[in-house]
Amino acid sequence: MAVGRVPGLRIDRTGIALVGAVLVVTARPALLDHATSAIDFPTLLLLGSLMLVSLQLEVSGFYTYVAHRLAGIEATPVRLLGLVVLAVGALSAVLTNDVVVFALTPTLVRGLKARGLDPKPFLLAAAAASNAGSAATLIGNPQNVLIGQVGHLSFSVYLLHAALPALLSLLVVWGGIAFAYRHAFALAQRAVDQPEAPEVEKTGVVKGVTAMGIVVGILLFGAGVHFVVAVAAMLLVSRYHPSRSLLARVDWPLLLLFVGLFVVTDAFVREGTAQAVLDRVGLAGGTSWGTLRVLGPLTLVGGNTIGNVPLVALLLPLWPQKSPAALTSLAVLATLAGNLLVTGSMANIIVVERAAQNGVGVSFREHARVGIPITLVSMALAAAALMATGDLSF
Repeated sequence: MAVGRVPGLRIDRTGIALVGAVLVVTARPALLDHATSAIDFPTLLLLGSLMLVSLQLEVSGFYTYVAHRLAGIEATPVRLLGLVVLAVGALSAVLTNDVVVFALTPTLVRGLKARGLDPKPFLLAAAAASNAGSAATLIGNPQNVLIGQVGHLSFSVYLLHAALPALLSLLVVWGGIAFAYRHAFALAQRAVDQPEAPEVEKTGVVKGVTAMGIVVGILLFGAGVHFVVAVAAMLLVSRYHPSRSLLARVDWPLLLLFVGLFVVTDAFVREGTAQAVLDRVGLAGGTSWGTLRVLGPLTLVGGNTIGNVPLVALLLPLWPQKSPAALTSLAVLATLAGNLLVTGSMANIIVVERAAQNGVGVSFREHARVGIPITLVSMALAAAALMATGDLSF
């Protein structure tokens, strides 16, 4: 999981998780009966439904239009950077952040190049803002969806506690990247006409925005996941987009990664291996997991090695006495820790890969140069805010 592959083979993290699950039930046939019950289907249904809502906006051209408008705004580079951070952060709070950056990046690159601006700082800001913004809600990213479902957290209560840490982190992203690229921003821009505005399917955008609003309303009022699934299902009824094309865009490997991790971690707990590991690392007994001294290193190291989604999926079954406050802290800190390195979150990887496809190379070192300080400062501020609300102790 940490390496993300097996040397000499083309297997990725999803394949590793699925093969691991198969090996577990093969080695212990008695665990096969528990395998299906270990899979958290409400979490998978909610995550898949949120993907469909976000994808509806993507295929309608909404994200491309937003990126085009952002790149064409008459503003100084620093102000434009702030607008990118604000827009990406806000979208990532209510839509799947991976889909947001996947759709925004190419158009943003083209528009910034036309203005004579280096796209790199804006792309780094978009990646970091997508993580920071997604920390604000329980639907902003896959690990938060999982934490919210397993911990039965209230959407509105979580938002109340996580909004300030997320907002502070967005300010850190803006200020940190503006400072790091202050000399590049001081260079004059050249006046170049922007590319033509992309076509937007207005009916599809209205449909997607309406669905998004209904989903947020459902979650705010604590209605069941089945209502969200029903909203997503209605998006498949379309005059313009075949159901097959929407479903083909769903991130099935991510959903299958969850399936494999559910089975493996359930076996890990049932076989007693989990308790042995906890005893070994000193996290058993009376240790309080919901503390900064535990969650800080766990999320920073674990999230940037095996990934924040596998980390959360592995932690939740092992975590004794999961309080809502501690789970809120886990969701916020695990998400913010994803900004440390390129490998810390899927959003980072997507931005770097999409940028490369459009002629902009962002190296591991360039990302780390801004990612490390941004992450450490934003996590420190988030921890202080969570301590002030009683969600976290040292």
